[in-house]
Amino acid sequence: MLSPLDLSLVNGPIPAAATVAAAVALTYLAIRKNRTWWTRVLPIVVSACAVVVLGLSYVVDHVWKPWPEPLPVILTVWVGAALTALALAAVRLGTGRWYGRVFGVLLALGVTTSAMVATNAHFSQYPTMRAVLDVFRNDRVDLNEAAPSPSRVVDVPAGKKLADVWTKPDDMPDKGTVSESTIPGDFPARPAWIYLPPAYHTMPRPKLPVIVLLAGQPGNPRDWFDGGRITDNMDAYAAQHEGLAPIVVVADQLGTPTANPLCLDSALGKSETYLARDLPKWIKQRLTVDERREAWTIAGFSQGATCSVQLAVRAPDVYGNFVALAPQREPTLSTRHETVKAAFGGDEAAFVRVNPMDILARQTFPRTAGIIVAGRDDATYRKADAEVFEACRKAGMDVLWKELPYGHDWNMAREGLFGSLPWLAGRTGLA
Repeated sequence: MLSPLDLSLVNGPIPAAATVAAAVALTYLAIRKNRTWWTRVLPIVVSACAVVVLGLSYVVDHVWKPWPEPLPVILTVWVGAALTALALAAVRLGTGRWYGRVFGVLLALGVTTSAMVATNAHFSQYPTMRAVLDVFRNDRVDLNEAAPSPSRVVDVPAGKKLADVWTKPDDMPDKGTVSESTIPGDFPARPAWIYLPPAYHTMPRPKLPVIVLLAGQPGNPRDWFDGGRITDNMDAYAAQHEGLAPIVVVADQLGTPTANPLCLDSALGKSETYLARDLPKWIKQRLTVDERREAWTIAGFSQGATCSVQLAVRAPDVYGNFVALAPQREPTLSTRHETVKAAFGGDEAAFVRVNPMDILARQTFPRTAGIIVAGRDDATYRKADAEVFEACRKAGMDVLWKELPYGHDWNMAREGLFGSLPWLAGRTGLA
C-alpha cells in the first residue's frame, strides 16, 4: 500500500484540499456581525495587505531584481492571502472569547500552510511529504570515508566500454553515498554535493563518467537532492545497471542563493574559471573518474541550464556533453544593457565574446553532443529553449530536443535529467 508519506504534494487531493481549506478559513476570518467591521475594519485590512504585497512585488521585480523574471502571479496571490489571514486574526485578538481568538490564529496559520503547499505545487520542489522530511535527515558520508584512494581500478581495453568488461561484485552495496566537500578555487563557491554510485564502492573500482550538475537561481546544490531526488533516481538507475551510474557533482555556480555571476569571468566573479578549470581539476585529483571528455557532462536547470550551454561552448575540451533543462536564451540579469553594464562595465564587445549564442553563430562544435529539454507549458522559456536548440544544431552539435508536459518546475527538471540517462550512458560507456 502507498504510504501517506508518498502521497503527492504537487498533484491530486492534497493541493486541492489545501486551496479549499484556505478559502473557507479566509471566509470565516472575514465575516463578523459587527457593522463597523464591514464598513471600516475589513476594507482597511484588505487594502493595507494589498498595498504591502504589491509594494513588495514592485521592490523585488523593479528595485532589488535578484533574478530576471518577475515574481510568479500565484506566489503574489498566496502571499497576499496569508498576510490577510494573519492580519484579520491579529485584529480579532482584541475582541471575543479566548477560544475564538485561538481558533482565529489557527485558521490564519492554516492559510499560511496552504500558501506553502500551493507554492510548492507550483514549483514542484518537494513531490511528497517524504521529500519534505528528508530535509531534516542527514545521511551524508564524509568524503574521505566514502572515497578512499583505490588500490586497483577496472582495466578497460582499447575499443571497449566499461559496460563490456564490468561484472558486479558480490559485496557491492545496494545504495550509493552522498557527501559534501568544499572545492577550492578563485570563486567563493558553497560546498558541492557529491553522489557516488554503488559501483564506486567496490574494488577494483571502475573509472566512472561524471555529471557536473547545477541548480537554478535562487538556489543551492542541495536543491537537486531535495527537488531533483538525485539519490533515489540514481540508485534506481544503478540497480538496473549492475551498480553502474555516473558520479554526480552538484556544484555551486552562484556563491549565494540570490547572486548571479552569470557563469562568466567578469566583474561579478570568476564563476567560469571555477566551473571550467578548478572544479574539473579537483574532481580528477580526488575521485576515480573516466577523464575522457566524452565521459564528462555539464547539466543544469533554469539558470543552471544556461550555464550548461555556456560551458559546452566555452570549455568543450572539458565537457563533451551537456543537458540543458529549460535554459535562458543567454546569460542575463534583466536586460542585455543591464547585464553588460554590471558584468563588463558596459563593454558590449566583451559580452559578445563570451555569450554562447554569439559563439554558436561563429564557431562549430561537431564533437559536442547535448539534449535541450523544454517544458511545454513554460511560457517564460519555451521559445528561448527552441532558439538555443536551433543555434546548437546549426553549429554542428549532435543535439536532441525533448519537450515535457510541464511548466518551469522541478517535475520537468527531474524527468528531463533522468530521461536523459540512457542517452548519456551510451555516450559515456556505461551501456
